[in-house]
Amino acid sequence: MARMMKAAVFVEANRIVLDEKPIPEVGPLDALIRITTTTICGTDVHILKGEYPVARGLTIGHEPVGVIERLGSAVEGYQEGQRVIAGAITPSGYSAACLCGCSSQDGPRTKHGFKPMGGWRFGNTIDGSQAEYLLVPDAMTNLAPIPDALSDEQVLMCPDIMSTGFSGAESGRVRIGDAVAVFAQGPIGLCATAGARLMGASLIIGVEAVPARMEIARKMGADHVVDFSKGDPVAEILRLTDGRGVDVAIEALGRQETFEAALRVLRPGGTLSSLGVYSTDLKIPLDAFTAGLGDHKIVTTLCPGGKERMRRLMDVIASGRLDARAMVTHRFKLDQIEAAYELFANQRDGVLKVAITP
Repeated sequence: MARMMKAAVFVEANRIVLDEKPIPEVGPLDALIRITTTTICGTDVHILKGEYPVARGLTIGHEPVGVIERLGSAVEGYQEGQRVIAGAITPSGYSAACLCGCSSQDGPRTKHGFKPMGGWRFGNTIDGSQAEYLLVPDAMTNLAPIPDALSDEQVLMCPDIMSTGFSGAESGRVRIGDAVAVFAQGPIGLCATAGARLMGASLIIGVEAVPARMEIARKMGADHVVDFSKGDPVAEILRLTDGRGVDVAIEALGRQETFEAALRVLRPGGTLSSLGVYSTDLKIPLDAFTAGLGDHKIVTTLCPGGKERMRRLMDVIASGRLDARAMVTHRFKLDQIEAAYELFANQRDGVLKVAITP
């Protein structure tokens, strides 16, 4: 009889429940990891609300920290009992998308072409990490050993939040001396702020209204934090840049109003780097887009994954250049996952990120 495990399972819109499922069988290129810490992402809330479709019965979650329980017969270079993380995005390493340098989009071909966001498998197309055990595909591409000196909570943001936030600054090609605006200082926006600082921006302006998040934004590198509840953030950002606008605006919320504001604060030829997950069609205002003649760039990024990306992010943590532990505001056991979702989905009690430990 199959051994069973606890897992957070999508049942229907507005229902993710704790259930029992069989512990996965391990294929030749796979690894089974025993989850020691995971978390809930804003994307999981989109799934919970039915705004992003996934199959009924799917285990949710894509931010795993754990210990290798079992290795596939063809997996080399790892040991059972080793502490590891895997990225939220798990590229194969050998697909056309990977070999074109866009591994996040690694996915199967469908009758309409390749599946967008195909590299995002955990909690999307295969069972995810909000469980006692997780099957990691293409383990040699995706498993990154955790340095002994780092705790689970220190590396918990690496699989998604850090990788995504940093990529907002990277895709925007922030340069030394740039002015950067980051719209929304949730977990991803905070990491985008930190990424802009690491890449050499000399003026970083966060946009936020929650006092606790405004305070953390300053610790992460924001020189100014504009409270959008007290006035027009576009006008304030233009004032702070002496009317020039910013070189890069990073949109980290996924809403029409923040996307539009990010477009309006760009200097001529500036870049809008979009990280938001949008659940409705976006509209581009004619004036803000200067009728398409403003030399603007709009770039989107899906969280980079793979073991080398994870190694680099953990090296940033180990170097002391960023401490992501401040973003973990609440802690729950896996048995309390439904309460954790209720808190996180409703953004109560100052929550930023929750740590879930089986």
